[in-house]
Amino acid sequence: MRWLTRAVLALLFLCALIAAAAWFYVQRANPLHDGRLALPGLQAEVRIARDVHGIPTIHAASDADAFFALGVVHVQDRLWQLETHRRIGSGRLAEAFGPAALDTDRFLRALGVRQAAQAQWDRLPAESRAVLEAYSAGVNAALLQVKARPPEFLVLGVVPEAWTPVDSLAWALMMAWDLGGNWRNELLRMRLAAVLPRERIDELMPPYPGDLPAVQRDYPQLYRDLGLLRAPVRQAWTALPTLAPESGIEGTGSNNWVLAGARSATGQPLLANDPHLGLTTPALWYFARLKTPTLDVGGATMPGLPSVVLGQNARIAWGFTNTGPDVQDLYIEQVDPADASRYRTPQGWAAFEARQETIRVKGGDPVTMTVRSTRHGPVISDAAGMDDVSNAGHVLAMRWTALDADSDPIAPSLGMMRAASVEAFIAAAEGWVAPMQNMVVADADGRIGIISPGRVPLRQPDNDLAGQVPVPGWDARYDWIGWIPAGETPREVDPARGWIATANQRITPPDYRHHLTHDWTLPYRQHRIEQRLAEKAKHTLDELGAIQADVKSLAAAKLLPWLKQARPAHALAGAAQQQLAGWDGTMAGDRAAPLIHWAWQRALARRLFEDEVGEALFGKHFGGRTFQDAMEAVLARDDAWWCDHKRTPAAETCADQVSAALADALDELSARFGANPARWRWDDAHRAVSEHRPFSKVAALAPWFEVSVPVPGDTYTVDAMRVSLSGPDAQRYRSTHGPSLRALYDVGDRTKSRFMHSSGQSGLPWAAAYRNFATPWSEGQTVPLWPAADAAAAGGLLVLQAAGTP
Repeated sequence: MRWLTRAVLALLFLCALIAAAAWFYVQRANPLHDGRLALPGLQAEVRIARDVHGIPTIHAASDADAFFALGVVHVQDRLWQLETHRRIGSGRLAEAFGPAALDTDRFLRALGVRQAAQAQWDRLPAESRAVLEAYSAGVNAALLQVKARPPEFLVLGVVPEAWTPVDSLAWALMMAWDLGGNWRNELLRMRLAAVLPRERIDELMPPYPGDLPAVQRDYPQLYRDLGLLRAPVRQAWTALPTLAPESGIEGTGSNNWVLAGARSATGQPLLANDPHLGLTTPALWYFARLKTPTLDVGGATMPGLPSVVLGQNARIAWGFTNTGPDVQDLYIEQVDPADASRYRTPQGWAAFEARQETIRVKGGDPVTMTVRSTRHGPVISDAAGMDDVSNAGHVLAMRWTALDADSDPIAPSLGMMRAASVEAFIAAAEGWVAPMQNMVVADADGRIGIISPGRVPLRQPDNDLAGQVPVPGWDARYDWIGWIPAGETPREVDPARGWIATANQRITPPDYRHHLTHDWTLPYRQHRIEQRLAEKAKHTLDELGAIQADVKSLAAAKLLPWLKQARPAHALAGAAQQQLAGWDGTMAGDRAAPLIHWAWQRALARRLFEDEVGEALFGKHFGGRTFQDAMEAVLARDDAWWCDHKRTPAAETCADQVSAALADALDELSARFGANPARWRWDDAHRAVSEHRPFSKVAALAPWFEVSVPVPGDTYTVDAMRVSLSGPDAQRYRSTHGPSLRALYDVGDRTKSRFMHSSGQSGLPWAAAYRNFATPWSEGQTVPLWPAADAAAAGGLLVLQAAGTP
């Protein structure tokens, strides 16, 4: 027994050592929130007070010191997030994550994000450069104070590097990428051209309600004539979106609305905003307040950028939604058969611009790639080393406004943070380039307004492909000919109706003379917001919060009559219909009806469209689509062509497919949730999952780093929790995109303003502030934007002083 006793004691000693080491590591990794800290680069003393939620208020004697301190708190709370933002912007993910990230790096190198950011930095005005330099100095000063790096660095063996202003500009470009995805639809239409005529493609990907199809040319024939629908070329090009970071996913967007005093219970403007973005852990947003002699602003900052992107100052409040303009065009460039270093232009052959890129890969050899550019922009088909495409005689280039060298995202942001009126905010926003946003604003004088600033191309009248598909780069009619003048982008001030609202719907009136996009989001959220605003003559801030939490889906109500008519020969059909009886499309988490609806909609889409499109294409390229508008049209006209399954001898009707889809759905749901529909719940399947980079992909680590909470809502509710229809059964119907933050602003009394984001302020998984916002966020709760002075410092007071001062 003596040996057993010794073994137990040794094991206990080892456990104690491990626990002590873990405790010691945690204590060293936790940031300093109290006391004094001397840092090089400061001009004067800075006080950082934190409230109980970890939200800092930065008190500084100058704007430069405030942005320096913002860099400090971003390092303290979000160092790994800063690292991932820098690596994404530079195309250096494979250095940390290995070969699995190589394709993304190749795409980002081909796109040239880092090169574009460098070109923008070279042309920035002095004030914008000074802001970025101050922020970078704060990041780098704080890096020197890190005693123990967050666990991601230790697990992956990564050492953080010094931050540069170009890193900030590259991350701003990646946010523009995230909010623009027209290029994906262009490639999707090209892929469909191999299996469908143009008219059927227009039915599968319909124009915005009330619009006619925009494309006039028979592009499937164009691509056949060019030899681009042969499998190697088609598959290589249309695989590009699978290599690239996500962007422009269907059904995501944002909401904002602002009420004039006449529509507000306070007599002063109220403003609501909830931008819908990818849900991550930690959240994309980091809350902070900046107070200097010329700044008094608080709201949502973004690690990597020196600004309050969305928020409120002493005089105004503002909020964004995505306009979604068509600012990306793909160009088919013909390679000179006699000299592969040249491509065809309207004036003859011209030389590609080319450079070599070397990508370091963790656990593997470096990868060298040649990256080319044309007069339109980067050759993105170089992302996969597509020699077969080059040998076929063509490459694919992208023109995108955000890559322009004369873009300055800092100056407009500074102007917005400092603006004291609606007019001053609109004037500051005029210089905004990308991403184009619908910016609502209200001021303390009772004014409200909206401006949608951004650089949008003008296309020629004879452009018969309308920016909807890849176009021949040697044909001058497809070249951009300028920009919509900055003063002519959409705007409105003090409308007579007393409110302004946007939800990514068409924002231009019928007589607007410029073209912004054909890809507006279906207007269901907008219509529901308008319904709720019309319910009362005047609203309180709490009532605006209730609108943000609204989960009635007008889209579901549109399809519901067909679902209720389904009569499959299935043992659970009657019980399922009982759950649907009286249901109006409200996506409540504790109801079975939303789950039945979405399982049926998914199954119906497959039955209507998969046989025409092809199983491989449907599963790979349409996983993010709901087909809401296409299904509405097919069912409304009882379209036999789509409803008939081409590979069966019977001639199925739409009614047949509606019933068969419900049977499919009931098979799926009973296998997963049991045979009693009365016990099914929507939020058993529909969870908001805030993914961690990269540990969500590691089964053993995901539970420690990922945040998941049950949620109501769906893709089309105001509380927009996008429904994923693809992936393994256990991940089906979850949401990885949603209201990344919610904010409610009272311009007359800003102490009543409040906000919330989806995870927590900290990036350290053991910290209470890592996930303490998640459940309150899922329930529509908020925290104060402007707490009282004592509450603003309840979480600690850190005094920064310039190194060398006593």
